[in-house]
Amino acid sequence: MSTSEFQSSNLPLALVTGAGSGIGFGIAQHLAEQNHKVLVTDINIDAATSAANEIVASGGVAAPFALNVTSQEDIDAAIEFAGTVDVLVNNAGIQHVARLEEFPVDKWKLLIDILLTGPAMLTRAVLPGMKAAGKGRIVNVGSIHALIASPFKSAYVAAKHGLLGFSKVISLEVAEFDITINTLCPAYVKTPLVEKQIEASAKEHGISEEEVVNNIMLQPMPKKSFISVEELCGAVDYLISPVAKNMTAQTIVLDGAWTAR
Repeated sequence: MSTSEFQSSNLPLALVTGAGSGIGFGIAQHLAEQNHKVLVTDINIDAATSAANEIVASGGVAAPFALNVTSQEDIDAAIEFAGTVDVLVNNAGIQHVARLEEFPVDKWKLLIDILLTGPAMLTRAVLPGMKAAGKGRIVNVGSIHALIASPFKSAYVAAKHGLLGFSKVISLEVAEFDITINTLCPAYVKTPLVEKQIEASAKEHGISEEEVVNNIMLQPMPKKSFISVEELCGAVDYLISPVAKNMTAQTIVLDGAWTAR
């Protein structure tokens, strides 16, 4: 799909970060099916292009865009290309598992930049257009680790906890508009990121990957299952709908009763 075809479409625009694979791609694909044009952004332009092409091949309207969420220049360029963003999905993420004293300083800072500063700066960039339009929806993809902690994930847990506080502040700042900001907090979703985490945890604990899944990851979860991307898409559907106009600053937990205890 050409740039002019994408930009001339009158469909509401959704910008999804980290949309080249995993949760981001699943949400981007779903939003396209629900009559949004989707700006498929990812730090890996090849992944973004492949994802956008798949969406277009299925009848959707999508365009790829290279976006490093830690780069203000990239953020500004993405918003200039997109114009008014109706739905922003802050999904881009990475993980690093290590004891704090063995955690590389640069890696710790990078996780904070990607998982917390990036969503903040993207939200900052889309708000003027949303305010001018009088409406907008921002959905942060958080984690069960925005609510609870696990060892060896200090940067990730700190960033995800911070995302909840950030969302509360923004909800107050835009309360006079039909703009909402909420955070999805799923337990483990079987994505490439989580599969790498399973491998890293197995090495850290000196156990098999199957033991990591059964005895560490899913052990605290009464329902003992990974969360599906389809479940997240269903939650997004509600959060961006007109009936959710007063659902803001909320933490939507999909955790199989993990936090019930």
